[in-house]
Amino acid sequence: MNDFQSGSIHKNYRKAFAIGIGLNILFVGVEVVFGLMANSSALLADAGHNASDVLSLVFAWTAAWLATLKPKGKYTYGLRRTTILVSILNALMLFGVVLAIGWDALGKLKNPEPVAGTTIMIVAGIGVVINTLTSLLFLKGQKHDLNVKGAFLHMAADAGVSLGVVVSGLLITLTGKHWIDPLVTFLIIIVILWGTWRLFIDSLNLALDAVPRHIDASKVRQFLLSKEGVKDIHDLHIWALSTEQVALTVHLLMPQGYKDKFLLELEKELNQKFGINHTTFQIENTEEKEGCSTDCD
Repeated sequence: MNDFQSGSIHKNYRKAFAIGIGLNILFVGVEVVFGLMANSSALLADAGHNASDVLSLVFAWTAAWLATLKPKGKYTYGLRRTTILVSILNALMLFGVVLAIGWDALGKLKNPEPVAGTTIMIVAGIGVVINTLTSLLFLKGQKHDLNVKGAFLHMAADAGVSLGVVVSGLLITLTGKHWIDPLVTFLIIIVILWGTWRLFIDSLNLALDAVPRHIDASKVRQFLLSKEGVKDIHDLHIWALSTEQVALTVHLLMPQGYKDKFLLELEKELNQKFGINHTTFQIENTEEKEGCSTDCD
């Protein structure tokens, strides 16, 4: 997020997101159809995992697009925070999907049913290829932008999960033990829950105006206090405007006053060092608390 510039993802990776989303939506459909035909909970679980990452790609793309819209009417910050609300909805939906898949796998673990191991290997193998190709679309940009890096890691992880399903299909074919399929399903569920739980907690924290996880508020405070002319600070607030934009407001006690260049440089440094790209400063040149006209922290 430190190098994120408003709209950069939408502008530079629009085609990559479109290709990635299109390929994965098509593959999710294929996995669902053949998962039902092969009676494979593992394929269905992998389909759920891929569907979750399709949503992640859509949200990342949408967030970049919303960031380019100008605020209007009563929405003075624009519609950026809808990305946070939709992330919470996404997580809740995924919990429901995991519950349904887990219930099906539990039934098959208790009463193993015949599973088409060869079909599982072929379909999951296609998934390895698609997810690998999709991740390569974001390989270059992931070094410079956390949103693109997130897309890259999601797709790379999907390739790994699909490879695990291929192995399960091979083991079923070689051993004839059908309980391997629901067992692999539970392993995939653990992977989905790990990512979904983090998504849910992070989204919930952002919705409650918590400091974004990648920012250390104490380091920001120390940085501000280290600036020449700043004697003290208070009412420091850091929160997310969207899943990709961070805001900061703070009162700076500067008895000797300041120059306009100071605020411009401070704004630039906060963006470069911490990824905080929407700042508001209130300068107070008195040593007494009455310099603050609000109920200060």
